[in-house]
Amino acid sequence: MYSVRNIDGVDVHIEGAGSETIVMVHGWPDTYRLWDDQVTFLKAQFRCLRFTLPGFDLAKPRRAHSLDQLVTSLQHIVEASCRGEKVTLLLHDWGCIFGYQFAMRHPELVKRIVGVDVGDAGSRAHLGAMPFKAKAMVLGYQGWLAIAWKLGGRWGDAMTRNMARWLRCPADPGLISSAMNYPYYIAWTGAHGGYRRALPLALNCPMLYVYGCKKPFQFHSPAWAAALRERPGSQVLEFSTGHWVMKNKPAEFNQALATWLLLPA
Repeated sequence: MYSVRNIDGVDVHIEGAGSETIVMVHGWPDTYRLWDDQVTFLKAQFRCLRFTLPGFDLAKPRRAHSLDQLVTSLQHIVEASCRGEKVTLLLHDWGCIFGYQFAMRHPELVKRIVGVDVGDAGSRAHLGAMPFKAKAMVLGYQGWLAIAWKLGGRWGDAMTRNMARWLRCPADPGLISSAMNYPYYIAWTGAHGGYRRALPLALNCPMLYVYGCKKPFQFHSPAWAAALRERPGSQVLEFSTGHWVMKNKPAEFNQALATWLLLPA
C-alpha cells in the first residue's frame, strides 16, 4: 500500500500496511529518499511515513523555516496521518534535532525514538567533551554552509555540493542545493528566531541511539550515551561507519533496528 498526501504543503509518502507507524525524518543534505532501504525492509510489518523537510525540496520555493514552524509542521503531519496513535520516530542529523524537540513538546504523540548519529549535540556536556580541533572543524563546515545559504544561487549550490562531497555524503548531488543549509544559517546567526526556544534534551520515552565511530568527532557526549544505556527499554549501538550509518551498513543497521523495534514497548 502506497500513497502520497500533501499536508501543510509537504508531500508525505506513506507505505506499508502495519498497525504501527514509523515517522522518518532526515537531515542535511538529504530528502525522504534517505530511508529507501529502511522502508523496503520494514514495510511488511510497519506503516512507514516519510517526507522531505520543508525548505529541502528543490521543486518548491527556497525558504528558511524556524524551529517552531518545523515542529508545528511535524505535529500536523503526525496528527493528520496517524489516527491519533502514538508513533515511533526514526531520525537522523538535523532530523534528530527537530524530532527531539517535537517529542518533548508533544510526548502524547510519540511512543519511542530511534536517533541516528546525533544525540545531545550542542549541550554543555557535549561541547565540554569536544577537543579544540573538533570544535574548529564544526565551525569550519557549518560556517561554510551558512555562507552558502546566504549566497544562494550557482555559487551557493556549488559550495554546498563541494562540502557534501568532502563529507562523503551518499545523497545524489543533483538533489543537493544551498536551500538545505538554512538550519546552519539560523544556528549561527540567530535569524528566524534562532534556536533559543529549543528545549534542553530530556527524553522520557524508550530510545535506541545508533552512531558511527569512524568520524573525526561525535555528535553526543559520552556522559549522555552512558546515561541512556542505563535507561530501561533504551539502547546505544556503535557501528564502524561514518555519519550515514543507514547508508554505510544498511543490512546491519536494518537488523539492529528491527530487533529493537520488535522488543516489548
